[in-house]
Amino acid sequence: MQKRYGGFVRSNYLCVVLCLVAIVNAEDPYRFFTWNVTYGDIYPMGVLQQGILINGQFPGPEIYSVTNDNLIINVFNNLPEPFLISWNGIQQRRNSYQDGVYGTNCPIPPGQNFTYKLQVKDQIGSFYYFPSLGFQKAAGGYGAIKILSRPRIPVPFPDPADDYSILIGDAYSTNHTRLEKIMDLGWRLPFPDGILINGRGDGGVSYNVEQGKTYRLRISNVGLQNSLNFRIENHTMTLVEVEGTHTVQTSLSSLDIHVGQSYSVLVTADQPPQDYYIAVSSRFTSQNLNTTAILRYSNSGKAVSGTPPPPIDTDITWSLNQARSIRTNLTASGPRPNPQGSYHYGQINITRTIKITGSASIIDRKQRYNVNGVSFIQADTPLKLADYFNISGVFKVGSIPDVPTNQNPYLDTSVMGADFRDFIEIVFENRENIMQSWHLDGYSFFVVGMDGGIWSDTSRNDYNLIDAVSRSTVQVYPKSWTAIYVALDNVGMWNIRNEFWVRQYLGEQFYLRVYSPVMSIRDEYLLPENALLCGQAVGKKS
Repeated sequence: MQKRYGGFVRSNYLCVVLCLVAIVNAEDPYRFFTWNVTYGDIYPMGVLQQGILINGQFPGPEIYSVTNDNLIINVFNNLPEPFLISWNGIQQRRNSYQDGVYGTNCPIPPGQNFTYKLQVKDQIGSFYYFPSLGFQKAAGGYGAIKILSRPRIPVPFPDPADDYSILIGDAYSTNHTRLEKIMDLGWRLPFPDGILINGRGDGGVSYNVEQGKTYRLRISNVGLQNSLNFRIENHTMTLVEVEGTHTVQTSLSSLDIHVGQSYSVLVTADQPPQDYYIAVSSRFTSQNLNTTAILRYSNSGKAVSGTPPPPIDTDITWSLNQARSIRTNLTASGPRPNPQGSYHYGQINITRTIKITGSASIIDRKQRYNVNGVSFIQADTPLKLADYFNISGVFKVGSIPDVPTNQNPYLDTSVMGADFRDFIEIVFENRENIMQSWHLDGYSFFVVGMDGGIWSDTSRNDYNLIDAVSRSTVQVYPKSWTAIYVALDNVGMWNIRNEFWVRQYLGEQFYLRVYSPVMSIRDEYLLPENALLCGQAVGKKS
């Protein structure tokens, strides 16, 4: 039996869809990638480990693209286990089928391949990709994504002499499969063993500069749990971009980058010609991790010596004030000709407020984490496929409450329902003494407020309703709250997670189902023809 949508039989509807897509994308270029995913020997901290390599590289190859490019990425999984790649900060407009998390995609089986078809629609900026299954992120398989503006769209700073992607993050020297077994037994993981800069923790990474020239550094925290501080000895950095948003250009001597976040800074080689430390340190933890790289002048006459520069300030208040100072550059163009500041988010009525509290819990005598009392467990079928094929019993919309409850935490495949085109407020409340970092797939949101203590309705009086930065990952300080505004303009099934990867693995995540009753490609694309089917979706036909 053919499915019908608004009077069209599916075959005719599909023809219309393909024709419209061809017209829309006629002028958008394609970039093709073939990736071979394997295990290989790596020595990130001087100790032999089994790492995930892409085309033999750790970190994986950088994706270089321009606004609206179509990215065709054919991933061959030659691991002895399933594999998925997700795209941190790439919004996947109308297309959560390409999001690359288990709630939306079947894993690529060992020995098979899957071709992702992404479009970086109306996006610019600095992002990254990573393995999303299990604890594979601890083994590598991540890389940088760089989206440049189209030539006719002005950028609010001169072209840099070079553009470097810098991936920083805490790491373990233990194999990721061993780490998974520890968590599955209900035990706590030890503290990470070190910090990596572009896959190395031995100080062996260097960046070459010429005196008098300015360089762009795109820095992403691809780590597992720790906020990190980034600084360059004797040099000032100018912040220019945060996860796709041009920012008010602010001079910094030190920058806190929380798990999952990406920043762009400009650095001018304006010091005496020699080598300088690039220093990265963990933040707000009882144990300190440190590593370095080198900023090397081409006419350097002196190697680095002494100790790397310490963080400017270890106080959380300093970091909080720095975060509040990051604002959107309203005079800069975005990925489209119209200025970013034309979207007056502060004048839109909020249709709903959601409060999210993540916390630790013991369930069935094992360490777990939960959101609003619900500890997420994976279903046997990706939620997006179950939704598309109307498979009952896989998940229930509304299985997680909008606000924290006093119930004992429990296990469930938690999905929160939301309506297309709603404009909502989400308040992240952190009642613990650790940093938290939250990410929303498929969206950028406005970070309108953050402060210590407990959020209340009066907290809105101090919101930034004019030039709040728009991004996809935001930190929540210990015993503090962070508030965001989100325009739900992207239909699909979208993951909301704590980027502290142990907590995500053990249940501190859920899915937001943004629903439109109208079956139209203007709202959401159809299931891809090459979609992998697994679980209860096996044998189903689209």
